[in-house]
Amino acid sequence: MSVHDSSATADIPEMPAPRVREFAAHSIGGGPALLLGLVGLAAAVALFVASSAVNPAFAVGGVLVFLAAVIAMRGLNTIAPPLPKGRGRYPHGEARVVQLFGRYRGTIREDGLRWVNPFTSHRRISTRVRNHETAVLKVNDAYGNPIELAAVVVWKVQDTSQAVFEVDDYTEFVATQTETAVRHIAIEYPYDAHDEDGLSLRGNAEEITEKLAVELQARVEAAGVRIIESRFTHLAYAPEIASAMLQRQQAGAVVAARRQIVDGAVGMVEAALARIAMGAPPTPFRLWGKDIVELDEERKAAMVSNLMVVLCGDRAPQPVLNTGTLYQ
Repeated sequence: MSVHDSSATADIPEMPAPRVREFAAHSIGGGPALLLGLVGLAAAVALFVASSAVNPAFAVGGVLVFLAAVIAMRGLNTIAPPLPKGRGRYPHGEARVVQLFGRYRGTIREDGLRWVNPFTSHRRISTRVRNHETAVLKVNDAYGNPIELAAVVVWKVQDTSQAVFEVDDYTEFVATQTETAVRHIAIEYPYDAHDEDGLSLRGNAEEITEKLAVELQARVEAAGVRIIESRFTHLAYAPEIASAMLQRQQAGAVVAARRQIVDGAVGMVEAALARIAMGAPPTPFRLWGKDIVELDEERKAAMVSNLMVVLCGDRAPQPVLNTGTLYQ
């Protein structure tokens, strides 16, 4: 592990252990409870009618039956149905966190109409997969260069009890921790690495985003949230240095191209000198002919110089014909 990797791992905060864990709340099908509630309301109406026509004392019974029916129907909860088959990997759409006088009594994940203790409170929690995209953040990379970057995070609530009781607002918590993790990753790695073995934000996007997901998961795990994926959506130099960095990249490309041209030219010169030294090409009557020309060390150096100028120059050379000897 490199120095950047070890420091990035060490800087991940240690979140407190969760005090609650999700468990299933006791609930029954809401159909019978709804039917009994409607019967109770009808009975209350009948008692009110009977109190005006038969005996006023029936009104007291009607009030009691009406209150009992209303309280019983207050325990009904409608849970969103799961996604149709083949429409996603995470079927549950929402859940209900049940509390009795402030105490956690479980979570309802069964879809449809459910009935629980009517004296409990129910908080709706979405368990669908969500996207959070950060704004374009301006930070300094590991080399101190100002850069701009943004990221998108795919996440979902996995433990509803932690999402409700461990943090104030889990959506805001995820947003804040995502921005913090993106900033931290950006300052740990350079935009472009000077050495080939080093990691960079531009050249190693896959590795960096994996590290971002690991760090972000450690930050939001206390809120019962699971990170599914994270990706950079924007990565560029800041406008004030973008032109200078573009010139540096262009200069690097020119140097690399020149290096390749020089390597090829050296190979061609070596081949030319070796071919001249071997002599004329063979014919059907002899293996090799006589030497093409004999060159001393000074003329070889001049030939190498001329060939390198011709092969490495960026413009077409102007030939100069020598009508004398090699030494004139």
